[in-house]
Amino acid sequence: MNSSHAKTPRAWQRMLSGRRLDLLAPEPRDIEIEDIAHGLARVARWNGQTKGDYAFSVAQHSVVVADIVAALWPNSTNNERLAALLHDAPEYVIGDLISPFKTAIGLDYKSFELNLLEAIHKRFGVGQLSVAAVAEIKEADTIAAYYEATQLAGFDTSEAEIFFRIPKVPAELHSVLSVLKPVAAKDAQKQFLLRFGILSPH
Repeated sequence: MNSSHAKTPRAWQRMLSGRRLDLLAPEPRDIEIEDIAHGLARVARWNGQTKGDYAFSVAQHSVVVADIVAALWPNSTNNERLAALLHDAPEYVIGDLISPFKTAIGLDYKSFELNLLEAIHKRFGVGQLSVAAVAEIKEADTIAAYYEATQLAGFDTSEAEIFFRIPKVPAELHSVLSVLKPVAAKDAQKQFLLRFGILSPH
């Protein structure tokens, strides 16, 4: 085929809102929270290898991480809690790749993911995060992963300790995390949007 007639590969995705998001150069104006909530509620954590009638979605996981940040760091700001809620937001278009696969893909994937997350932060007014806040969100993410692994994904505690460590959390938070229950996508979507409404500065 003559190269002059070759079509440029499509690098945008059409959202249900009607927005077209250019994945290579994402613009904040093309990002809508309803699209994020809809997508994350339908992306399964652990590649869907979890117990229950429904997948445990990234939307549910995101709410749990925001709750952990609020519980463990009560002085955290709304900005930091919103960042926690949105920490996996790029997965509404790129999916939840498991960590081993991300490692296999390499740094190009991480750069792509961070570029999209930056656009999401700009769209929803997430301000600069301190090094400590970034570390707290990462810690909360790890805590959530440990409980998801042991409660939903079939890991025994000794195996989970190898990858996630035993998290030290208050007893009241432990009781909540020990009864993680996957819900239907529409309910996970609603939970995510409700939490966003509370934390969003707009």
